[in-house]
Amino acid sequence: MKKRLIMVYLFICCFSCFNPIVFAHVPYLEHRDFTVQKPFHVKKSIAQSIAVYAWLQTNGTGPSTDIDVYTFSIKNPQRVHLEVLVPVANGYYSNFTPWFALVGPGLPPANQTVPFDIPQGCGVIVKKDVTPGTPRKEFYEPFGGKSYYQGPGFDETINVSGMYHVYYRDPYQRGGDYVAVLGYKE
Repeated sequence: MKKRLIMVYLFICCFSCFNPIVFAHVPYLEHRDFTVQKPFHVKKSIAQSIAVYAWLQTNGTGPSTDIDVYTFSIKNPQRVHLEVLVPVANGYYSNFTPWFALVGPGLPPANQTVPFDIPQGCGVIVKKDVTPGTPRKEFYEPFGGKSYYQGPGFDETINVSGMYHVYYRDPYQRGGDYVAVLGYKE
């Protein structure tokens, strides 16, 4: 019995040493297109970091007019962190520069035309990426073992309660894979 307890103890110690606790965002995959009618809804707090591995659909020949929609609600003042990342894939996505727009109550009125309806009483903040061909910051993400282009981000406290929408799109209509990052707590 004593020998068995020592073996279990050693196993736990070795496992703990060689398998450190990893704090990272919660990953999701886009199994179906996230549309206005069927958006991806953040069920828990927008503070908890999630990463949605998604794509803006294209058939490879025609323009991509796909827009992916995410929603979350706020009841009290809340820090909101949003960003878009694009995989570095042997230069394949070097000209793919998606943008996103945050839509919700208490935000400023739209200062440009957007290709979706803005609900009554809501404002818009558009976060643009660089134009295609412009160099972008790259970073290596060790948990997934991949490199990404850093896209635009938003990180502010929102004080107005209500439902918010985030629209990811490619204004240059190339389409491709991206990561929608929603939340900051890992």
